[in-house]
Amino acid sequence: MLTIGLTGGLASGKSFVGKTLQELGCHVIHADELGRELLQPGQAVAEAVIREFGWEIVDAKGVIDRRKLGRIVFHDAGRLAKLNALVHPAVQTRSKQLLGDLAQREPLGIAVYEAAILIETGSYRDFAKLVLAVCRPEQQVERAMARDGSTREEVLDRIRRQMPLEEKMKYADYVIDTSGSKEETARKVRGLHADLVRASRFLNDSGTQTGTQI
Repeated sequence: MLTIGLTGGLASGKSFVGKTLQELGCHVIHADELGRELLQPGQAVAEAVIREFGWEIVDAKGVIDRRKLGRIVFHDAGRLAKLNALVHPAVQTRSKQLLGDLAQREPLGIAVYEAAILIETGSYRDFAKLVLAVCRPEQQVERAMARDGSTREEVLDRIRRQMPLEEKMKYADYVIDTSGSKEETARKVRGLHADLVRASRFLNDSGTQTGTQI
């Protein structure tokens, strides 16, 4: 199975790229969804997070309020690093299990793992190819404000704490610019998918592969 890492900055369009690849037949695993599952009541990771950050992050139903947690960690690099240290190893373990299951069921398929900090954690090395979604900086701000209901300053603060997209581009095999319309982005993703299919066939035929940045 050809395994692909998909990443990008805040509100850079990576989820749309992932959704389009899924519609084209790829298997897509979302790190954020795995993280949500691990923060549900009764999970060991959730209990560790509550011990670290306190019961004030838990709502009336006993569920961790991710917005409250986010307000704590995104203004404190040390606290954010602590949260990542608690959550991401478990997310990585679960993702590898899912990818292994997919590889057994569909060895000729393409699996895409979408995560925000693949490069920062070094996890990008676990994948045959890395896809990066980018857009104009002002679009990042506008999209994040509309999506999350955050203020402009809150969004800018989060973006400042992330690796710049220009830096991430140095690691990517494919760069998808999502600044245009959804139709334009979908067309680019279809081109990406066609190239991944060719790479998958080459991998399955010879055990090696080549890459192209678009």
